[in-house]
Amino acid sequence: MPKLTIDGQVVEVPPGSTVLQACEAAGREIPVFCFHPRLNIAGNCRMCLVEVEKMPKPQASCALPAADGMVVHTNSPTVHKARKGVLELLLINHPLDCPICDQGGECDLQDLTLFYGPDKSRFKENKRPVADKYLGPLISTHMTRCIHCTRCIRFLNEIAGVEELGAVHRGEHMEITTWVEAALSSELQGNIIDLCPVGALNSKPYEYRARTWELKKTEGIDVLDAVGASIRIDSRGNEVMRILPRLHEDVNEEWLADKSRFAYDGLKKRRLDVPMVRRGGRLEPVDWKTALAAVAERARGVPADRIAFLVGDQVDCETMVLVKELAARLGTPHLDCRQDGAPLETTPRAQYLFNTTIAGIEQADLCLLIGTNPRWEAPLLNARIRKRWRRGGFAVARIGAPFDLTYPVQDLGAGPATLEDLANGRHSFAERLASVERPMVILGTGAIARPDGAAVLALAHRLAENARLVREGWNGFNFLHTAAARVGGLELGLVPAAGGRDLAGILDGIERGAIELVFAVGVDEIDPKRLEKAFVVYLGTHGDRTAPIANVILPGAAYTEKNATWVNLEGRPQRGRLAVFPPGEAKEDWRILRALSEAMGALVPLDTLARVRERMAELAPQLAEPDRIRRAEWGSFGRPGPVDPAPFVSPVRDYWRTCPISRASAVMAECSALAAARNRAATGTHG
Repeated sequence: MPKLTIDGQVVEVPPGSTVLQACEAAGREIPVFCFHPRLNIAGNCRMCLVEVEKMPKPQASCALPAADGMVVHTNSPTVHKARKGVLELLLINHPLDCPICDQGGECDLQDLTLFYGPDKSRFKENKRPVADKYLGPLISTHMTRCIHCTRCIRFLNEIAGVEELGAVHRGEHMEITTWVEAALSSELQGNIIDLCPVGALNSKPYEYRARTWELKKTEGIDVLDAVGASIRIDSRGNEVMRILPRLHEDVNEEWLADKSRFAYDGLKKRRLDVPMVRRGGRLEPVDWKTALAAVAERARGVPADRIAFLVGDQVDCETMVLVKELAARLGTPHLDCRQDGAPLETTPRAQYLFNTTIAGIEQADLCLLIGTNPRWEAPLLNARIRKRWRRGGFAVARIGAPFDLTYPVQDLGAGPATLEDLANGRHSFAERLASVERPMVILGTGAIARPDGAAVLALAHRLAENARLVREGWNGFNFLHTAAARVGGLELGLVPAAGGRDLAGILDGIERGAIELVFAVGVDEIDPKRLEKAFVVYLGTHGDRTAPIANVILPGAAYTEKNATWVNLEGRPQRGRLAVFPPGEAKEDWRILRALSEAMGALVPLDTLARVRERMAELAPQLAEPDRIRRAEWGSFGRPGPVDPAPFVSPVRDYWRTCPISRASAVMAECSALAAARNRAATGTHG
């Protein structure tokens, strides 16, 4: 291992390290613009110059391999003069419009100029103007500020896998632009805003709306997909102003999907902020006491087997604890958290978890996708698969509909027939799957959320057994959920009790008159017409699909408005914190259910958040420790039977509008319309 002397300190670094990495190991902070640890080295900003003895001039430390015996100076007069010169050149054409720039207070150029920059300019020539570029509804551009660090280009090419941004011309005429002057199509494009070290790329929905020092910063968890990315919620007063990613190496690294980043304007639109009761065919605002009394009055005398509970896709674990307790006290066995109808059971846990873990993807040797489109269902997980593919020695195959996943995919077939051949060893790919050291299979909701889902699940189990996906120290069987609440609901046992009805049974019971009263907690992905014959109590945040047909509406809190726990697809419990208060008279969901239980004479004695979490730990001990994954035991699951030959189809048809929040977002509506227009242009279809 090379040994270097850096500012008089001897450090030893792994072979292949750069001088920049050696300086960081020695505790020296080196200023950079173009360098980023997750991107390929460009070496074009020269801000990281250091002095290396026996070399004639300052060297770019990010691109210089560390060699044994090097003597490096990072704080010498030569280094300071070199960095000052670099900044002076960068500022020749920079507009110096900090007072109106959104990056003010968060700008690398601003910070480094303060410490290393010149106090005046020697150049009198006019600054070079550059036309702003259109990148779509999410990113605004101010290209006169661009310093050509190329971080945005490298991110889209390497991480996102969508090569739509590049540099044209040379020298002082160089410009960063899209190749065909069209909007970016990546679901991860918002990350180039964070990567930009100046104010050239900004968030278009947030631009000119706030300064960073005005904002309160709260740690939260994203619930717009099942990955559970760590986020930072920036708010001013009682308004969410923007959402940014937080570093979590095992989940989202430092990236965030665009829907999670930009859909926050949907938190302010179409919100339910007052209780409502249907009278004379119309929903009328009432106070809380009246709304709870209306539910209690309707429930009085209704037999327990005519009451049902349905739980939606973004419900937190604390609320689900109250749902389970209230259902038990009312005596109803009809309870289901599987809004998509997937026939997943609570045991064994391995059937519904992403057992390899998101970070574990990087250790896999081969991946088989079954009935899933991870680019739309979980963009951050898709980026991990691409990251592993870029390292080499990794192939991806698919059973399902073709789609550009940003990496090469071998299509094996479209539906259950191919899966059956694989599971029984009749397909050539089966031998390849079993021969690698760490194979992984990703089963999607699109494969099992259908009438033959239990049989498809049984085939997936047979494939896992025959391909030896579960080995010593490795579990390659993974289920990819699309709902943030699904794993938490299964961990807490929100499935029908003995003799109870599942989702399909509840909906059938409503239509046949066997179910009279339905509590729909955050349920908005079910055809509301199938609920109309029952008395529907809707607890949720938006006037989306179910609220218009509800008999009583109880306004709840969104994920930014409560202290709550969610469990991501790996089985990792994570806690988000209250950033802003719910609007109007809306309240935290578990508190509403606690008050409702009292009004109905079925009191749930959990009156504090601490007591709710204690009960949650009793029901599911694996949820007691935040950010820790408990290994799931392997076992049998699924029910063998005939399968429908229909192809597997991903449940996500429009990435930008998949939940009440994103459907209420004007920004997401614009992105959706743009994507639809792009698809029509690509396929030549109309209408």
